Amino acid sequence: MKNFIKHFFSKQLHASKLQPAVGIQQRALMLSYKNLQANKQLPALKDTGFKVFSQFEEDGLLLFIFSIIGEGNKTFIEIGANDGINSNCSNLAIHFGWSGLFFEGDATLIKRGRRFYATTPSPYHAKPTYVQAIIKRENINELIEEQGVSGEISLLSIDIDGNDYWVWDALTVVQPKVVIIETNTEFGSENRLVAYDPNYMHPGKHPIYHGASVVAMNKLATEKGYRLVGANDLGMNQIYVRNDLAVDELPAIDPLSTLWHPATIAGQQAFEAIKDWDYLKA
Repeated sequence: MKNFIKHFFSKQLHASKLQPAVGIQQRALMLSYKNLQANKQLPALKDTGFKVFSQFEEDGLLLFIFSIIGEGNKTFIEIGANDGINSNCSNLAIHFGWSGLFFEGDATLIKRGRRFYATTPSPYHAKPTYVQAIIKRENINELIEEQGVSGEISLLSIDIDGNDYWVWDALTVVQPKVVIIETNTEFGSENRLVAYDPNYMHPGKHPIYHGASVVAMNKLATEKGYRLVGANDLGMNQIYVRNDLAVDELPAIDPLSTLWHPATIAGQQAFEAIKDWDYLKA
């Protein structure tokens, strides 16, 4: 009975997000941003976040960014997609007609996602491609190429609770306009990075001993030709825009400015338990 109730309310929640009005309102908002851009009256990115399918405010932040830089070829790659329903790319797929690749290691989650998209937003709509794989530095480019994707894409999302930094570092086959990637905010303001482990599975040796600090990730982004423009309120999902796009409208920000949330500051206390462990610098 408990699972039935959970499934029932989950279905009702998804149904509310799929209403045509949700997409219409967002398209109207996108047009409003374009008008504000023309009149040089844009709001700050940090004030534009909201959630439809994303975990936090990423849907609103991404809508604002793509209103400014253009949607491009409307192709996404999401690495660590879960079921692809509650994700950083699903709102764009469902309400804006984007297509792309969902990479996920859990077959059960992939099955659930495929079942959802079989009829969402309609049976005739282009479907995202699911790829079951454990993503590593060694296989990421080949896995993407096997799906016929290369060159410029609109959005890359990486959230694999561990080797996020190392996978983006190795990625060369695509050139995203926007990258949203998970960092480890518990590492605070230091340039800290856990060494690459191809066999890492969260939680590993310790639940927060993984990944890269916001400072380390920002250094990698700079080397790859991107600038930090924002993050979700809790700071872990950092958003980068390629340096040839909308520099005036989406200026670079200090990565430390994304660590303001009280919950994020409190979470850094957990780092004390592992502060003397081995780390690299980016």
